[in-house]
Amino acid sequence: MVRPGRDQLHGNVEVDESLVGGISSGGKRGRGAENKELVVIAVEIHEPKGFGRIRMKRVEDASAASLSEFISEAVKPGATILTDAWKGYNDLEKQGYKHIKTNISDSGDPAHVVMPGVHRVASLLKRWILGTHQGAVSKKYLDYYLDEYTFRFNRRSSRSRGLLFYRLMQHAVAMHPISYQEIVENHEHKI
Repeated sequence: MVRPGRDQLHGNVEVDESLVGGISSGGKRGRGAENKELVVIAVEIHEPKGFGRIRMKRVEDASAASLSEFISEAVKPGATILTDAWKGYNDLEKQGYKHIKTNISDSGDPAHVVMPGVHRVASLLKRWILGTHQGAVSKKYLDYYLDEYTFRFNRRSSRSRGLLFYRLMQHAVAMHPISYQEIVENHEHKI
C-alpha cells in the first residue's frame, strides 16, 4: 500500500512514538514496556487547525539513530519538526530540519494537548486495530498493518472514494512483487 517514490511530509510535522499491542494492563509503562512494539509517527500539522498526511514505522528503540532514520525517510529537509524533549531527537538540526522541542512535563498541559496530531493518530490507530482487527494484530505483520492504516488515513478526505481501489491497484502494479515468504519472514520494507 506504499506508493514507490511518494512525497515526503513537509511544513510543520509532529513526531513522537507510541506503544502498540501487548497486554493492556499490569505491564511496565513507558518506552521500554514489555510485549509492545514501539511505533514512531509523523503527522503534518495544518494551520490554523487540522492534520495532513502521516507516516508510521515500527522501530527497535527510541535511539537517535532509529528516530533520525525514520525522519530522514519520511520528512523533507527544511521542514519544522515538533517533538517532545526526548534526547533521541537532539540531532535533527544537524540533518537540515528546524526543530522545536517542548518539554511536556514543564508545559503544564497534557501530551495530547501539546502534540495533538501524533496523539490523535496513535489513538485512532489503536481504535482501528481493536475495532477492525479485534486487537489481534501480530507483531510479525505490524508493519503491513501500519502501511494499511497510513494508506487509509491519507485518503480519508478523498472526494472520489471509489478511486481508492483504483489507487491501490496502481500501487500494486508499480511495485516490485512481494512474495508470501517475504511477508512471512517479515523482511524490512521502506516507509
